[in-house]
Amino acid sequence: MSAILSREAYEKLRQELHELKTKGRQNMAAAIQEAREKGDLSENAEYDAAKEAQGLMEMKINELEGLLSSAKVLEASQIDTSRVQPLTWVKIKNCKTGAVMKYNMVSEKEADVKLGKISMTSPIGAGLMNKKIGDVVDVTVPSGSIQLEVLEITAE
Repeated sequence: MSAILSREAYEKLRQELHELKTKGRQNMAAAIQEAREKGDLSENAEYDAAKEAQGLMEMKINELEGLLSSAKVLEASQIDTSRVQPLTWVKIKNCKTGAVMKYNMVSEKEADVKLGKISMTSPIGAGLMNKKIGDVVDVTVPSGSIQLEVLEITAE
């Protein structure tokens, strides 16, 4: 399944991939060369650690390449605000406490609760997907069940 990303998130991931493929690989090669110069490779913990770090970095590069190649980038003008969907902003009210919150529905890669960005696959995100203004939804969260009412949907 391809990820749905905002232009901003796509560009951020593309930049991270570029950094890993250029500076990251250069730094890793230098670390391996330095460890190699310290003698017998069969007993060289620094060399083993550098090679393991290189493997992890290459896995990250492959993961980012796969994500970016299959990602769907949505612009604000393409977003239908008649229902909660990827990249919409949704204002909700906790029916029990009356607390009002506003969240941006994003992919797991973009999620950052401090910035008001919640994953579409999180309990609240999944519960709100495809809901319309006025809909009330019961969402099961770690602390129990909460009732949320959709107040507003925008594509800021």
